[in-house]
Amino acid sequence: MTNDSTVTRPKVTVRTIRDMKAERVRIVSVTAYDYPSARLADEAGVDLILVGDSLGMVVLGYESTIPVTLSEMAHHLKAVVRAQPRALVVADLPFLSFQTSAEDAVRNSGRLMKRGAEAVKLEGGRRMLLQIEAILAADIPVLGHLGLTPQSVHQFGGYRVQGRGREAADALLEDALALERAGCFSIVLEGVPLELGREITEALKIPTIGIGAGVHCDGQVLVLHDLIGMSFSKPARFVRRYAEAGDIIRNAITAFREDVRAGRYPSIEESYAASPEKPAKKP
Repeated sequence: MTNDSTVTRPKVTVRTIRDMKAERVRIVSVTAYDYPSARLADEAGVDLILVGDSLGMVVLGYESTIPVTLSEMAHHLKAVVRAQPRALVVADLPFLSFQTSAEDAVRNSGRLMKRGAEAVKLEGGRRMLLQIEAILAADIPVLGHLGLTPQSVHQFGGYRVQGRGREAADALLEDALALERAGCFSIVLEGVPLELGREITEALKIPTIGIGAGVHCDGQVLVLHDLIGMSFSKPARFVRRYAEAGDIIRNAITAFREDVRAGRYPSIEESYAASPEKPAKKP
């Protein structure tokens, strides 16, 4: 059922997200990768839809986000945009679409904007400042991403919590402050201790959106497939499953199989007659 409030609510913009921190309204974000998931997320009233490169793992079956291409991101982004969400639509820049040069970063961000994104997200702190500043100079809003950055999984030696220890925490705090100074409208904090999540959130004027970064962030984001029980890997500690849609779908398909094998589907009522006056006879 459509939530009527989503039809009339104002369009969420970058400014809306930025102002939510001062208004003390927590930001709600989920990923979406196609038209139906974007429709459902928007009807549920989320503030930000992230077309994440996590689609590589939960939709395309890759083992990490690294194989995801810009063309794949653009394909899924266009499907999300067709839902005409009131939520802000942010698209991930995939691996090696921005790290190589500022020119590549701007060009590839522009490709996503032309396909309907309203902002881009990229991973990395001070090392990516040239790229971030170039994208912002092209009038493209940027959502930062710090902490456990999945595109660096091999450098990290796995999906490990980041920012443990004072030196590592200070480095992440400096990264966050640098992204704020550069002009990012918000920062995703992933896989950091809750104390560090709070410290960074309190130090910034722009909002933080946590994923495995504790309750003190200004908002939270989850991968939709994790949230609804449609991912096939062991969920991370921070994942809370709100439904088991995978079981529902599997059971529905199993029931369909059994009805077909037993001749219970289709029924007479689900079949077309030769003419409106003469319904088909049961064989």
